[in-house]
Amino acid sequence: MPRHLRFVLILLAVSLVGTTWIFWAYEHGVNAHIKSYQDVLWWWFVSSTTVGYGDIAPITPQGRLAAVMTIIVGIYCYTNFITITADSLHGLTNRKNLGTAVVRASGHIVIGEYTAFADELLQALPQYPGLARREVVIVTDLVQVRPYAQHHFVRGVPISPVALKQASIGTAAVVFLYANVRYLDPDLKTLHTCARILKLAPNARIFIELNNPQHELAAHLGERVSILASRALLEAVMHDRAPDLGPEFPRG
Repeated sequence: MPRHLRFVLILLAVSLVGTTWIFWAYEHGVNAHIKSYQDVLWWWFVSSTTVGYGDIAPITPQGRLAAVMTIIVGIYCYTNFITITADSLHGLTNRKNLGTAVVRASGHIVIGEYTAFADELLQALPQYPGLARREVVIVTDLVQVRPYAQHHFVRGVPISPVALKQASIGTAAVVFLYANVRYLDPDLKTLHTCARILKLAPNARIFIELNNPQHELAAHLGERVSILASRALLEAVMHDRAPDLGPEFPRG
C-alpha cells in the first residue's frame, strides 16, 4: 500500500474514533437526536463527506469542535482519495504508453535503447521481408512514453532482467542493441548487455552496434551475434538506405 494512502486511511480512522467519541460524550443525553451510537456514526459519515443533511447537529461547544475537526479531516482525506484513485486509473489505462505493461509476444523483435540509429531501423523495417511483419518491442529509458503507437514499449534499461522479462526476451526472434553514448564506454556496456541477452534469449538472432567493431571482447560473442559498426550505420543514413543486416535478412 502506498505510504500516502496509508497516511490518509490512518488519519480518517483517527478522526472516526476520536470525533465520534467526543460527540457521543458531550452530545448524548443533551442532544435529543442522539439516541444511540449508531446515530453518532451516521452524523460522522454525513459530516466527514460534507453532505450535511442537518438531521443531526451538535449543540454543545465540544460537539461543534468535533464537527469542525470532522469536516476538515474529511475534506482532506476524501479529496486525496479522489486524487489517488484518478492517478491509479490513469496508470492502469496507460500502462502500454508508459511502458509498464508486460508484453505478450513470440517470434518478435526487441530493440534495446531508442537512439537515432534505432529509429532509423524502425523506419526501415518494411524494407526487410524477414522482419517487416514481426511485432516490435522497444526497451529503453531514454523516452518517457511509447514512441510509436504500432510498437510495444518497455521503459527500462536493456540490461535489466526485469525489463527484458517484461519484453518477453525469451521468445524473441531478433534482438537489436544500440550503443548508448551516455556511458563512458558504450561498447563495453553494449557487450555486457549482449552477454546477458545471450543467456535469456537462447534462440534469438542478435545484432549489436559497436563504435569499435574490432573490440577485443567481440571475439567471445559467438555465431548468433552480428556487429553493426556505428560508422557503417551512419553511412547508410547519409546515403538514405537501410543498413546491411547480411544475407539472413536481405532488403526487399
